[in-house]
Amino acid sequence: MWRIWKLYDPLRAMAIQGIFLFGLAAMIHLILLSTVRFNWLDGLSQTQYKAKTGTGSATPPAAPAVK
Repeated sequence: MWRIWKLYDPLRAMAIQGIFLFGLAAMIHLILLSTVRFNWLDGLSQTQYKAKTGTGSATPPAAPAVK
């Protein structure tokens, strides 16, 4: 392993890795923000989303009557 670090500068390698990971995280967040379902800033609430798409129940089921 030490031979690899003789070829590459560790500080530069870690800096490039950090920049790459930050860019990857930013890209994933921007992709999620561009969808209706996963936009947590300006998107629909879960109830509104379920009512709009017809998936699931928009309202919770009623409690059974107690006799």
